[in-house]
Amino acid sequence: MSTLFARTLREAPAEAEAASHQLLLRAAFIRKVASGIYTTLPLGLRTMRKIERIVREEMDASGAQEIRMPIVLPAEPWKATGRWQAYGELMFKLKDRHGREMGLGPTQEEVVTPLVAGEFSSYRDLPVTLYQVEWKYRDEFRPRFGLLRGREFLMKDAYSFDRNEDGMRASYAVMFEAYKRIFDRCGLDFRVVEADPGQIGGGVNHEYMAITDAGEDHFLYCESCDYAADLEAATPMRPLALTEGPELEPLTDIHTPNAPAIAAVAALTGKPESRMLKTMLYDAGGRTAAVVVPGDHEVNEEKVARLFFPTPVRLFDEEDFGKRGFVKGYAGPQGMSPEVVVIADHSVRAGSNWVTGANAVDHHVAGANVDRDFRVDRWEDVVQAAPGDLCPVDGGALQLGTAIVVGHIYQLGTRYSKPLEATFIDEDGSQKPYVMGCYGIGISRILAAVAEQCHDDSGLKWPRSLAPFDAAVIPTNMDQPAVVSAAEGLYAALADLGVDAVLDDREATAGVKFADADLIGYPVQLVIGKRGIEAGTADLKLRATGERSQAPLADGAQAAKTLLEAAP
Repeated sequence: MSTLFARTLREAPAEAEAASHQLLLRAAFIRKVASGIYTTLPLGLRTMRKIERIVREEMDASGAQEIRMPIVLPAEPWKATGRWQAYGELMFKLKDRHGREMGLGPTQEEVVTPLVAGEFSSYRDLPVTLYQVEWKYRDEFRPRFGLLRGREFLMKDAYSFDRNEDGMRASYAVMFEAYKRIFDRCGLDFRVVEADPGQIGGGVNHEYMAITDAGEDHFLYCESCDYAADLEAATPMRPLALTEGPELEPLTDIHTPNAPAIAAVAALTGKPESRMLKTMLYDAGGRTAAVVVPGDHEVNEEKVARLFFPTPVRLFDEEDFGKRGFVKGYAGPQGMSPEVVVIADHSVRAGSNWVTGANAVDHHVAGANVDRDFRVDRWEDVVQAAPGDLCPVDGGALQLGTAIVVGHIYQLGTRYSKPLEATFIDEDGSQKPYVMGCYGIGISRILAAVAEQCHDDSGLKWPRSLAPFDAAVIPTNMDQPAVVSAAEGLYAALADLGVDAVLDDREATAGVKFADADLIGYPVQLVIGKRGIEAGTADLKLRATGERSQAPLADGAQAAKTLLEAAP
C-alpha cells in the first residue's frame, strides 16, 4: 500500500450525489477529468479488468469472436442508416483536416456490418458473432452520477449475423443466457425487462436492470406474473373499444380562462383528468403530428419517435405554434386539417364525451367523440404506462421499480444490412441481407452498479469476483519488527495459496488502515498486532457481513483463504 497509487478521501466532492460516485471517488477508484469523463486509477482498473475477464470468458464460451473496431468513424454509413441525423447532438461530431465529417462512436453497427459483408459472402459462412471491448462516446446533455451517466464509457458490444429470422432468434437466445451468467458472476441483483430499442432500432429487445433505489432508470412489473418492461416500452392492457355506453352529448364550448393545464381544467369542470383528452403536437420531419391520450396519462415520446423512425421527431416549440396556427395549451383533435396526422392511443377508443381543447385561447369543449367530432388517422400504443395500470398479460396491477441499466440486447433484423447493402448469397443463389442482432454491456457502468448495490456506511463491499484485491493484510504496529515480519510472512503465504492480497505497510495509524480497508472494500481483512503476536493469533474480518474471528498465527493465511471462499 505504501507504493500503490491510491489516496483515499475522507469526504466526497459536493457534486457527487450517488453513493457509487461518492465511494468510487473516496476509495481512489476514479478521478474526474471533466464533466462525465474520468481517469480510472489502479484500484478501479483492477476491478474493471475483472469485469472484462468475466465478459470475455462468457462471450468466448458463447462462440463469439473478439475484434477491435475504431472509435473515430466516417459519417457516410451513419447517414445511410439515418442515425447521423437521429443521434443529433448526442453524437460527438468533428471534421478531419480535409473537411470530411467524422464522429466518435456511440455504437458500431455502421462499422461491423460492412466489415462482415466484405469478408463473408455465402450462407455457408453464417452464423457469426463478433464482439469488442472498447470505449464509447455520447455527448450527454447532463452527465451525472459518475460512471452511471458519462460521456465516455467502456462497453462490450457484440453483433450477430444470420441468414434468416430463425437464426437471429437462436443467436439472440444464446446471448440472452450468456448475459444472465455474466451478471450473476458479477454479483448483481438484476432483472430482465422488455425494453424500447431507442436509437439502435430493431424489434424485440431486452434490458438487464440492476435493482437499486438510486437508479435513474425505471421499469414496471406485474404484481402477479413475470411481466416487466421499462417505462419507454411498457404497454398497459388495451381496453376494449366502446360499443355501448353513455348517450353521446352534444359538443359544447366551455370558457376556461387561464387554464391550459389538464389539472386546471379538471378543477374548473369538476370532471376527473381521466375524462380529458390531451393533445400533444409534434414536428415529424416538417409534418405536424397530433398525438392524443387520456388526460391522466402522458405521451410516451419514445414510442412516438419509433413510429416515424428514422425521421426526427420533436415537440412543438413556441415558434411552431405561431407559424402553424395552433394555440398552446388549448389544442384539441377536432377540426384538424388533412395535412395533420392524428394519432390516438388505443385507450381513447374506450371513452366518450371527452373534454378537450377547443383550439381557442381560454376555451375547451365537452362532449367530444371520435368519428363524430374528430378523426383518428392511426390507432397506436403511444401512452406512457404508469403504476396502477393493468398488466397486458394477466391484468394484474403494474408496480414501479428503480434500477440501473447494465446491459441491452436487440433483435435488429435487417435494420442495418438493408441500407448498407450488406448481403450474402443464400442456398438458392439469391442475394439476401444479413439478419442481425446486437448486444451491449456497460463495463464501467457495472463497476458503478455493483458499488451502488454493495456498500454500507463504511464503504464498499465488493463481491470476491470483482474486488481489486481478495484480502488485505493489516499490520497495526509498523514500529514493531515482530508485527511487520509476521505480516510479511502471512502476505507471502497468501500469495502461495493463490490469494491476491495487498499488504498495508503504510506508516499510518491502525484506525486509518481499518477505515481504508472498509472503504476500499477488500472481502477479507487479516489483522496482525502486538497483542496478537504475544498471543500467537491473527484477527480476521469478513467485509460482507462484518463477521470477526481469530486463527492461530501459523494458520492465518489458510484461515483467510477459507473465509474468502465463503464470501459472496
